[in-house]
Amino acid sequence: MGIPKKRTSKMRRDRRRAANNNLRCAAQLNRCSKCGAALVSHRVCAVCGYYGTKKVLTVDNN
Repeated sequence: MGIPKKRTSKMRRDRRRAANNNLRCAAQLNRCSKCGAALVSHRVCAVCGYYGTKKVLTVDNN
C-alpha cells in the first residue's frame, strides 16, 4: 500500500467524498399537479406539457 507524500486537505477530501453522493441516492420523483404522472422536480411534464400551473408544451396524444 502506498504512503502519501502530501497531506490531503479537508476541502479536497470532502469534495472527493461528496462526488459519490449522486450515485448513492435515487432521484426524487414528484406527482404532476394536472395529470398525476411521476416526474423529476423542476421539469416540464412529458405527459400533459404543464410546468406547475402553466401550459408550456403542446403534447401529441398518439
